[in-house]
Amino acid sequence: MKAVVLSRFGGADAFELRDVPVPTVGPTQVRVRVHATAINPLDVQIRRGDYSDDVPLPAITGHDISGVIEEIGNDVTEFRVGEEVYYTPKIFGGAGSYAEQHVADVELVGRKPENLTHLEAASLTLVGGTVWESLVTRAQLTVGETILIHGGAGGVGSIAIQVAKAMGARVITTAKAADHEFVRTLGADEAIDFASADYVDAVSELTGGEGVDVVLDTIGGDTLTRSPLTLADGGRVVTIVDISEPQNLIEAWGKNAAYHFVFTRQNSGKLDALTALIERGLVKPVIGATLPLARVGEAHEILENRRAYGLRGKVVIDVVGDTVDVPGRHS
Repeated sequence: MKAVVLSRFGGADAFELRDVPVPTVGPTQVRVRVHATAINPLDVQIRRGDYSDDVPLPAITGHDISGVIEEIGNDVTEFRVGEEVYYTPKIFGGAGSYAEQHVADVELVGRKPENLTHLEAASLTLVGGTVWESLVTRAQLTVGETILIHGGAGGVGSIAIQVAKAMGARVITTAKAADHEFVRTLGADEAIDFASADYVDAVSELTGGEGVDVVLDTIGGDTLTRSPLTLADGGRVVTIVDISEPQNLIEAWGKNAAYHFVFTRQNSGKLDALTALIERGLVKPVIGATLPLARVGEAHEILENRRAYGLRGKVVIDVVGDTVDVPGRHS
């Protein structure tokens, strides 16, 4: 089979398209013909070498799959050959998704939503599981609460807005001014231009000084430090971003706040819950660029320079075809 292999840690040119053996199937596994995959910030971090101790080279990386089951293990009863599935491969536990075939433990695998294409489904597995873990499991967001979602036009933010609205929350998000209409189409009630306004002051004004119940941080750094300033008493902050430098979170203490640090763990239960929202039309994929498997390096470059491209949502990879749909880079 063809696979994109990370031969060294480094830039977007570190990938090589190679012929590699088709993986064998264990008793509780399925082998999937990969139709589509997608690019995540985690993939970029792995490529750069941020997790070099966990990723022996050469490696097939990637964390989103939508495809069709071609073989099942002897002990698998949940699926049949020919079924369409989507899932996130085990993180740091074996081969990833930048390949024509993939073998996965059956507990990771969910049935693909019937109303999505493979490209659409592949855009949702890692971000969908992350959003579900963040908003439902950790923050326990409830009907009538208000949430601030940082980076609403991004891969995670664009799904988080939709899930939060489906849960009955009021959604405030940060996004550049050019994306305000877009994030409102996703369900955001209010949008703050982080380039021209202090989001702490803006949130105070929008909430009548009450603050928000939950903050979802998809950016990190100063955003993580200052988010407690937007909270109501007893609020919760959920961050999905690595902390690469010391943080002073003392402002959270004054608000009796809870902090949740999410490096998501995948399972089919989260996907099944997400699928229910998708098939009801409450959550829709947001795809900003599409490239074929041989151009994974270029796809990484687009994600890393998302603002230069005006990228909204996810970058996806058409593994079985040659689809090219890339936004023009701005000067």
